[in-house]
Amino acid sequence: MWQIFIGSVVLGLIHPLFPNHWLPMIAISKAEKWNQRETISATLISGFAHTLSTIFIGILVGFVGIKLTENYNYIIRIAAPAILVSIGLIYLLLDFRKVHHEHHHFDLNDEILKAKKSKFAVIFSLSVGMFLSPCIEIEAYYFQAATQGWIGILMVSVIYLLLTLVMMTLLVYLGMKGVNRLSGTFFERHEKSVTGIVLIALGVFSYFIEI
Repeated sequence: MWQIFIGSVVLGLIHPLFPNHWLPMIAISKAEKWNQRETISATLISGFAHTLSTIFIGILVGFVGIKLTENYNYIIRIAAPAILVSIGLIYLLLDFRKVHHEHHHFDLNDEILKAKKSKFAVIFSLSVGMFLSPCIEIEAYYFQAATQGWIGILMVSVIYLLLTLVMMTLLVYLGMKGVNRLSGTFFERHEKSVTGIVLIALGVFSYFIEI
């Protein structure tokens, strides 16, 4: 169980660091002339929408994993780490080949930045975009969490929800203060590689260390 906890914390901390989770929020905030409180509120709402869809799909993935574990426990203990490693390798390959199918949660186009819209309309658009873009790397980890049953799935969901909201809020706050420009550039260029390495490490760790 502690492996699931550690893996959830690692993914929960790294996942929100990618600029497409928080940088567009800062840009829109400046365009709409929101104050800090309005920006943070919008971040929490859109971030919650993003985690909600990810958790919903993750629960479905975890449910399948639990059913398979009940009948094919040995296979699942091999398959779960293998899935993490496989997805990690795919991320690395995509980054290596410079195939930039960006993991944007919403498109930040000129119309949003130039046109003055109601705060509700902007936040609603952001939330819908975030909801429709669940994170695949987290979904894969739900399969691993399923080896611990519903407790493992609940643990991943709660940690992912809390850390995503906290990290997104912190990064938006720091970004508004001009603190995160350098780190944002690094993660923006190496998003897939970082994700791939983390998934591979978690897969290898969960395979060789007894649960």
